[in-house]
Amino acid sequence: MKVQFLGHAAFLITEGPYALLFDPFLTGNPLAAKKADEVKPTHILVSHGHSDHLGDAVEIAKNSSSKVYTFYELAEMFEKEGIEVIAGNLGGRLPADFGSVKIFQALHGSGVVGGHACGFVVGLHDKKIYFAGDTALFVDMSLLESEEIDLALLPIGDFYTMGIEDAAKAVEMIKPKNVIPMHYNTFPTIKKDPMEFKKLVEANTQAKVIVLEPGETVEI
Repeated sequence: MKVQFLGHAAFLITEGPYALLFDPFLTGNPLAAKKADEVKPTHILVSHGHSDHLGDAVEIAKNSSSKVYTFYELAEMFEKEGIEVIAGNLGGRLPADFGSVKIFQALHGSGVVGGHACGFVVGLHDKKIYFAGDTALFVDMSLLESEEIDLALLPIGDFYTMGIEDAAKAVEMIKPKNVIPMHYNTFPTIKKDPMEFKKLVEANTQAKVIVLEPGETVEI
């Protein structure tokens, strides 16, 4: 499984014929590693409707004929554009040709009236990925331990989401094998040193923290 960080909270995760694109904020992202027309995912996952997460999802989905996974209230926007959408709600595990997508709660505004921001627990063949989206720390993250997460993608930027200390507490609850920090340094308000997060996590847990620069790829 190859994991490429595209900047902010955008990731492209590929395995075999599948390419999963998470929260594709590329246009207008000062740290974006790719342009919207340079990515051709098979599937797009959108955690909420804020512009720095919804990003270029509509354009990319139309250009790539991608399926979109998101929460129910955001689905209508994609459907109006003729995009295939698989929309669930918190707690639902949705079938996917690569495995499954479970919609997991997040404590954050959704950007859509009546909607809920979410994260995703993705079963990609034999790997489990937790993409937290934008969220505060909350005790229900301890439920993810039973999912046996191979890779957790967690925000550390503070101000709008968890900061470094809370994200490290999240790792203690989730107990993933690997962690990649995200949602930091894109804007001055979320400027953080990911190496501080790495030091704190690896001093207190068995998780391995992988810090990626935008454009870098790691194989897990």
